[in-house]
Parts: sequence; C-alpha cells; structure tokens
Amino acid sequence: MADDTAPPRIEILLVGMNGDLRGKQIPLEAEKKVWDGSVRLPSSTQSLDIWGDDNDDITGLSLSIGDPDGLCIPDRRSLAPMPWAPNGSQQVLSTMHDLDGSPSFMDPRAILAAMLSRYEERGLTPVVATELEFYVVEDDWRETGVPRPPQRLTYRGDPNGFQLYDMTAVDALDDYLQTVRAWAKAQGLPADATTAEFGPGQFEINLLHRPDALAAADDCIYLKRIAEQAARRHGLKSTCMAKPYSDHAGSGLHVHASIIDRNGENVLDAKGKDPAALRSVCAGMLDTMRDAQLIFAPFANSYRRFQPGSFAPVDIDWGFGHRGTAVRIPDQNGPAARIEHRVAGADANPYLLLTAILGGMLLGLDEDLDPGPATQPGEAPSGNRRLTHDFLTAVEDFSASRFICDVFGARYQRLYGDTKRKEAIAHLRTVSDFDYRTYLPRI
Repeated sequence: MADDTAPPRIEILLVGMNGDLRGKQIPLEAEKKVWDGSVRLPSSTQSLDIWGDDNDDITGLSLSIGDPDGLCIPDRRSLAPMPWAPNGSQQVLSTMHDLDGSPSFMDPRAILAAMLSRYEERGLTPVVATELEFYVVEDDWRETGVPRPPQRLTYRGDPNGFQLYDMTAVDALDDYLQTVRAWAKAQGLPADATTAEFGPGQFEINLLHRPDALAAADDCIYLKRIAEQAARRHGLKSTCMAKPYSDHAGSGLHVHASIIDRNGENVLDAKGKDPAALRSVCAGMLDTMRDAQLIFAPFANSYRRFQPGSFAPVDIDWGFGHRGTAVRIPDQNGPAARIEHRVAGADANPYLLLTAILGGMLLGLDEDLDPGPATQPGEAPSGNRRLTHDFLTAVEDFSASRFICDVFGARYQRLYGDTKRKEAIAHLRTVSDFDYRTYLPRI
C-alpha cells in the first residue's frame, strides 16, 4: 500500500528513444513549476541509448554543443494518480521543447503528434488500440543472471505446465493481476481483457480503441509502468523484453487501427464490396515494413522473436483473419473494419511504433497500392518477401530509407540509426555463452 505518512509528489516524465521514462520528482506543493513549463532537463536526455550513454561522439548533441537544456511541457490530459506512491502523488507525461518553444525533433511524443497532424490536414482521425504481452518473473534475476517463472506457477510439478488461455495461470497470479487492474482503473486506462499467453508467467492485456493515437500510446506506456510497479509490490519482476526465454514464446505489441473521416465514418469500411481502401492501406504498411523494422524490433534481443513456426511473423504478407500474417484484417465491413499490425515486439516504443504504422497507412490512403494476393485461412505464408533476422541489416535498411526520412525526419533518422548501429556492432562483438559452450570444446 502507499505510504500515508510520506509527502505526495508529482513526477513529470519524458519518454526516451527506447520507450524508457525519465524525468523529475517534484514536491506536490511546488507543482506550479510543472504547469508553467519551467521544468528543464538536458535535451540530450532524448538521445540516450540503452546503456544511458548520450553518444556525443557520434551524435554531437551533448557536450560538444554545451549540453543545452530543453523544456518539459506537460500534457495535462495524461495527468494520473500513482497508486504505488505516497497518497496524493501524481504523474504527467511531457514533451521536450527547445528553448525557442518548438518541439524537439528527438521527442517520440512530438514525432507521433506530427504524424497525426498529417491526418488532421486530410480531415482524418486514426482510431488505435494496443495489445501488450509481457512476462512476470521471480525477482532474483539480478543474482541468478537469468529470469525464471514465478514459483507459484509450478503446475503439477512442471514449471512450464500452464497453457494458452489457461485460467489456472491467471488464478495463480490473481493477486498481482488484480493490482494491475485496480491501478489501471485508478489511472483511467481503458484496460479490457487479460489472458494467459503461451509462456510461463506470460500475460496479455488489451487496451480499448481510442480516437486519439497519442493518448493510446500514453495508455501503453502507463500500462507498462503499472505492470512493473505492481510486480515490485508483489515481490516479482515484469519485463517487456521481446524474448526473455529461448524456449518460450516472445512477447508482442499488436496494434489495431482504423481511420474515421470528418463525418465519423470508417474509411476502411468495405460495406460488403471490394475492400479497396483496406487493400491499399495494407500495401502501404507492407511496402514500408522492412524500412521500419528497426522501430518494430529496436534491440538485438528483438530479432530472436522472428523464428519460423512462431506467432511472430517472418513474412511480409497480409490476410483476412490469418494470425500468421504480418498484417491481419479482423473485419472488413462496418464500423469495426480495421487492420491488426502483428510485427512489433513488446519492447517497441509505442509512439515510434504508431508513427511508423500510421505513416505506412497514410501512404496507402494517398496512393492506390496493391498488396498482392491475401494469404487465405489454412494457407501457409508465401515467403516471397521476408523480414530480416539480423539487427544490423535492419539498421542499414532504416538508415537508407526515404520513407523513414519523410516520416521521422532526416535528423531523427540519423540519430536513431547511428545509435542503434552502435548497439548492433556491440552485440556482434560480444562473445556469448553459446559460443563458449558450442565452439570452445570442439574447435
């Protein structure tokens, strides 16, 4: 429970490149400085890599230019209580602005807002929902160096005995999941169904559709934080790592999206006819999927999800109701006509993810594109076009893409690509335990 004796606080939060939250804690009695926009952090906060390095030698955005401040401008719509903190504590998401008042080119919320402005100019509004998968593990991972399922999930002596949609798995961690649900409700998150997934201690929580993609991304970020804080409360650890176990399913972040016009009509609704708009929107996403894969799979570990025979797609394809495809059409008629984008891992930054998806959809709206034949239920994917399994290849595809330059801007394309290239090269240079176990005894 929250400490009733500790003073309440407000946390002003920035979303970093890797979907991490950084910011400041401020006593609640001093919250005026939050709302008048006077909270500052170095603008390079938005350029930190997965190790927290500002990489000034490759970006030139830190000490080489004096490490200038940026302004943290709060979005009051995101103000929410923090049930895990002292009573009365609140959190609010902010967008980094340069001192001249313009949004920082590095801020993921600003990047998504710019994409939404393109839709607004056309009189269109994306309607978006996310489905987040994550694992819950024992909290001794720092000592052991590896994750392991919660002990209470042992089923008839088998720690891997739980199955997909298994209600006994939900029951086994019901106290934790009840805390997650209670805190989501306290924050006003539109959380819907909770299901047990394939892996031991793996769960999925669905968030309902929002006619505001920025708010939908905020919901996803807050849900990740709730899952982590609730795990701490129960002596556990939650992780959105894409592939925490080599022999169990990876965790995805699926996105459902439709588009409504000024009259509130779903422009993807085929109305019982040829789904031309849906087809072209699918083609836009498929044609840009390799270029944007670094957004969908932003870390070295992310590429371990893309394995044949898994539910993470490896082919660049689409289909009606086919859960093996990269883009699935759950419905093509009526208000619920939409796409489901199934490529991203749970480790994806939701703001950058939605920017890339909506950018591909917009390409399909502006042009008449052909996605090729749909993969039909009962059919195997064609394998004509495939996602890459290689982190560095994804970096180079991203860095050379005209689509990425247009959607994210040349400066962010360079920053993100250069930062991820450093990570990919560090991964390639690291000799792993697999190397020692396999090659050292035999070669």
